[in-house]
Amino acid sequence: MGAAGGDRSGRTGGAHGSAGSAGGSGPQEGGYTVTDTRQAPHQPPSAYAPPQPPGTPGSAAAAGVRRPRPAARSVPRTRKARLRVAKADPWSVMKVSFLLSIALGICTIVAVAVLWMVLDTMGVFSTVGSTINDATSTDNGKGGFDLVSFLSLSRVLTFTTIIAVIDVVLATALATLGSFIYNLSAGFVGGVELTLAEDE
Repeated sequence: MGAAGGDRSGRTGGAHGSAGSAGGSGPQEGGYTVTDTRQAPHQPPSAYAPPQPPGTPGSAAAAGVRRPRPAARSVPRTRKARLRVAKADPWSVMKVSFLLSIALGICTIVAVAVLWMVLDTMGVFSTVGSTINDATSTDNGKGGFDLVSFLSLSRVLTFTTIIAVIDVVLATALATLGSFIYNLSAGFVGGVELTLAEDE
């Protein structure tokens, strides 16, 4: 009788355990712990990556296809920069204009001296001087204007030097004044715009 009761209780516990395992994990029933042993199906990793569409970036590199390089540009490109002269320094303008006016004065003196020597060699002063002397002289041949002595080389160079000095002073002063006027006008309109180009 004891063996039959134990066998019956064991069968009952086994039945309850199988029912619990079919329904999922649950509390202990009949002395057994019911657990869910079901797992997801096993999927082995793929040996190769799936193919990509032709338009996807990197598909050409994965397939080993080299893209053609763009042709070199034979025409040189010109870089341009648009700049604006916003301010002119009056001190620098005065120095530059002073030196340029001195150089211009020296060139004027040298040019006048060369021109006087050429005209004197051609006899222009003597011919014109004799004509003026005859026209301005009296009946006795006295009192005529001597053009040759008046237009001597020393007197001509002295007169040219005085003009060159005046030109240096005026050019320097006008250039400096012009820089002040330019700065005032640039404050209203923005200054002169320049476009610089650089060839590569």
